[in-house]
Amino acid sequence: ASPDEEWPEAEKAEKLARGAALKWASGVFYRPEKLEGLGHYRRREAQRNSSIQSRLKSTVQSYLEGVGAGLEQLRSAAQEVQSVCQDLGAARWALLDSADHFQRLQQMRELMEEHVQLASVVQVLPQIFSVHEVFSHILQLLHGQRLLEAHLELMMVEQLRDDILSQLHLRGLSSAQATVLSYFGGLQELNESLAKQLWDIVGSSLRLVREDPVLFVTAVRIIEREEKIDDTLLLEATFLPPGRPKGWRQKFYQVLQDTITGARFHAPHMDAEGPGLARHLAALQKDIVAELRVVKDLMVQCVPAHYNILSVCTATYHQALTSHLQEILREDLDKQGLFLLLEWALRVYHSPEMMGHPDLLPEVDVSALGPLMSSELVDQTERRYVMKVKASVFEWMQRTLEVEFREWFREEEPETDHQGFFQSALPAIVMQMLNENIQVASLITDSLQQKVYNMALEELEAFLGRLREALVQCGKEHQQDRAVPKYYISYLLAVLNNNLALSNSVSSLHPDTACREVPASLQAALDRMQKKATQLLLEELLLDLQPLCLQLPSRKWLSGSQLVGSMCEVIDKYAKDFSRVRKPVFTLLLAESELLVASQYLRALLQRKMVCKSREERGQLCHRLLQDATQLRELFCGLGLDRSQQSLEAVFALRELICLQDPALLSLEVVGFLTKYPDVSDEHISTLLDIRGDVSKEVRHVVLEMMAQHPQVLPEGYRPIFSTILVPVPELPFCLRKGKCA
Repeated sequence: ASPDEEWPEAEKAEKLARGAALKWASGVFYRPEKLEGLGHYRRREAQRNSSIQSRLKSTVQSYLEGVGAGLEQLRSAAQEVQSVCQDLGAARWALLDSADHFQRLQQMRELMEEHVQLASVVQVLPQIFSVHEVFSHILQLLHGQRLLEAHLELMMVEQLRDDILSQLHLRGLSSAQATVLSYFGGLQELNESLAKQLWDIVGSSLRLVREDPVLFVTAVRIIEREEKIDDTLLLEATFLPPGRPKGWRQKFYQVLQDTITGARFHAPHMDAEGPGLARHLAALQKDIVAELRVVKDLMVQCVPAHYNILSVCTATYHQALTSHLQEILREDLDKQGLFLLLEWALRVYHSPEMMGHPDLLPEVDVSALGPLMSSELVDQTERRYVMKVKASVFEWMQRTLEVEFREWFREEEPETDHQGFFQSALPAIVMQMLNENIQVASLITDSLQQKVYNMALEELEAFLGRLREALVQCGKEHQQDRAVPKYYISYLLAVLNNNLALSNSVSSLHPDTACREVPASLQAALDRMQKKATQLLLEELLLDLQPLCLQLPSRKWLSGSQLVGSMCEVIDKYAKDFSRVRKPVFTLLLAESELLVASQYLRALLQRKMVCKSREERGQLCHRLLQDATQLRELFCGLGLDRSQQSLEAVFALRELICLQDPALLSLEVVGFLTKYPDVSDEHISTLLDIRGDVSKEVRHVVLEMMAQHPQVLPEGYRPIFSTILVPVPELPFCLRKGKCA
């Protein structure tokens, strides 16, 4: 085959090279003048080809040398493999010739192992035969409290037994193990006897470390020996003797914890009332601090550092107290008991008087152990405490209310303050009671203080409701006999002063001094209380004014009687009584009295209408209205009520409508009157027109039409006066009789 057929890639590469060369040459020599540099390009390419050929030759030569070296190494390795195969064959034949000798050596090996075992048994036979004698000696040592010596011998006997059992286990002789265990059966009783003494010592550890720490240290040393044996056996993990691991260190912790818990927290049922619980908590506080000081100062020195004995005891006391407090809370504690428990758990426990005692710091730290009472339990206990306080507050307030009610019927006036205002001890008693409970709650937590504050406001609101009911009851009894109570008005004034005092004091109850806002519901209760007392006072005033108002209007009054003068005397008398209340309420009473007088005057004028028969009579009526209204207005101004606060202006405005000379202008005047007094109705105006006596049907129709065209809406803050006055409905002119209409 030709070289081109053997290496087609070479042929292809050559063609590509020639094509590339032609392409390059055509690009370089595409112009005739470039042919001058042909020689230069030829020399450069010749040098380049020469360099490439020399590198190729060098590379091929190095590859050939490497291949030669590799072939030489393969030839040497083949010779060595052949030599090893020959040696292995010779060794195989030698082993086949020695097989009989090996079988005879195996028999000798078995005999040797049996001999070694028999020699070991012979060696320990004296120890095995003396086991029961050792048992007796160990028992004597235990009775003499020579615990270290007893435990040392006990360890030796256990080691002997465990070695025998281990050998039997390795040879699969499990049936023989029962015989060995039976022979060493006394070990179990000795172990139990030793353990009992150890746990008795651990149970008395707090006393022993003060009186005789040697016994306690001995017990700890024995426990540590057993713990090391347990660790060693567990690490080997081939054979575990019966009774292992003993776990005496864990048992040490358990006994110590049981001792602490049983000594302090498993006492018989105690008194759930405040004094008994206070003594119990004080005893716990004293004993726990004393015992932790013993642990910190003495017991820590008697045990290894890794025992963390102080932390263990602290955690045990903490957990035991947590459970103990929960048990106490299952009792039906009174409010004092609940308060003591909350104070002790949240304040005393962490204070320098207990867990923060200088003698315990900084080693004792209960902050990492969590709260003594969970937040849920604290909240539940606080709610129980608030319910108990609520019941107590209700009882005290009820007693206070009963005393107050009885005082209203006394045969003497209520007491007065240094300014002469009527009052009683009720506000002081109520506010002191509520404030004391809120302040006491602040000694525990802010949340408890807030709960008690909310409860106090609720109870005060409920108390005001009951006080209002009592006031209503007193008013009913007074209606039946106005001589009972004797000083009815004085005590009503005292109630108003008391209500004002409560209103001024409520804000001081709030725990946050920056927040003094009175809740809306409580303010509404205070307002209702004030309104009821004011209403009862006005009813008294009305009863004294009614006989005089019944004489309005009349011909006698029109001709000039002293009727309004008598009314002024009654009002002045009540005003003197009203002066025994503080100014805000006094001003309110004056304003309400003036409104009452104005409405009663207008009611008498409109309900018992007097029709003027002539212009002279109408002028006489206007004159009388002017005199009466002026006299009453001056009276109230003299008492301190500003004219802008008076409703008597309605009488003056009504007088203007009556005094109007031209009835045709009434429609305009009525619209102005309606704008000023939007609660006036068509019936009121119709009655007023009847009083004039000179209004025709056409004018009346125009006036009423004008009113219909100007409907009014009561503005905010407007004090209605006419809406409370009902006037008789006139009979329809087309009715024949008081039956069916025709």
